[in-house]
Amino acid sequence: MANRNEEFLSVIDSAAKAAILNSIAGHYGITSEEAFAEVADAGAEHLLDYMVEPQRTATSVLMQRHGMRGW
Repeated sequence: MANRNEEFLSVIDSAAKAAILNSIAGHYGITSEEAFAEVADAGAEHLLDYMVEPQRTATSVLMQRHGMRGW
């Protein structure tokens, strides 16, 4: 079963997904592919825990729009 981060990333458009993963990658100094592997891992933290502002708030709003913020 997919984790919640992976589930969320699968329902948003590709541009938003790329922006989120690029933001995480930039923050941690890794590639966007490595960022996806980290947040999609079964033991991953909540997606927002990997993010910094202003992308964190924007992603939270996007989660709310998809009914996926309260988990």
